[in-house]
Amino acid sequence: MYALKDLPKEELFSPGHRLCAGCAQPISVRMITKVLRGPTVIVSTTGCLEVSSSIYPHTAWRVPWVHVAFENGAAVASGIEAAFKIFRKKGVLKDKVDVIAICGDGGTYDIGIQAISGALERGHDFVYICHDNEAYMNTGIQRSGATPKGAATTTSPAGTKIPGKPEWKKDFIGICIAHGIEYAATATPAYWGDFLMKVRKAIEVDGPAVINVLAPCPLGWRYEPKDTIKIARLAVLTRYFPIYEYEKGKYKLNIKVPKPLPVEEFLKVQGRFRHLFKPEFKKDLEEIKHYVEENWNRILRLCGET
Repeated sequence: MYALKDLPKEELFSPGHRLCAGCAQPISVRMITKVLRGPTVIVSTTGCLEVSSSIYPHTAWRVPWVHVAFENGAAVASGIEAAFKIFRKKGVLKDKVDVIAICGDGGTYDIGIQAISGALERGHDFVYICHDNEAYMNTGIQRSGATPKGAATTTSPAGTKIPGKPEWKKDFIGICIAHGIEYAATATPAYWGDFLMKVRKAIEVDGPAVINVLAPCPLGWRYEPKDTIKIARLAVLTRYFPIYEYEKGKYKLNIKVPKPLPVEEFLKVQGRFRHLFKPEFKKDLEEIKHYVEENWNRILRLCGET
């Protein structure tokens, strides 16, 4: 576990970016860049982080960084990793260069999942980090495969008959683990020690590693910017977002929640779920609560917890 005094003071993701007040992504990136082990190239797909941190002629990045299309973050990261491998083999390069792809949920759960699957299957040595804010926030808050059931977005609006998105969220980490990779984990900036440990552990894996980071979005989730960390913590304390890791075939529950807060505590502070508290959608709210409980129990079984 990391202590604050042990972290470098140098900021490799500088202030002055255009990300929204309260956005979880710059908090996450600052954490990621605190635990780099050496020379690193970061790949970012199109999204809030990319467009807000690299408006020409300015950049917030103080490490080698490349912007690529929505769908090919893992493919480009794979190509960079393969190139460095050949350079070392030919003696052109001596140092190990780490490659990290930092992408949003739209470019991960949906548009980019083919490239991710290919990269994991081929065994490229890179880290894939998804900032999961549960919708396509950069292009107008459209629903994605990461959007949870019941959430209102611009393409799954809550009306008088339909209570937001009717489908359940994809199990992205489960999909990645099914590829036979060594390491995968969930994390959130609210638990920074756990997050830092997982990023460094993923970097040190000899092969692909994946981290799915819950990254609350004040604009898309409709809450006050000051409440980002509070809401990220509520997601864990209500068991809505289990914090666990998979390492060499074994699951481990990192944040145990023996006495959870009601799921409503997480949902009611977000405008995207406000409609669920209307009498006509009581059944839908109960379905969501049941799903959260069942998913938590599933993770407990995987982790060997009673």
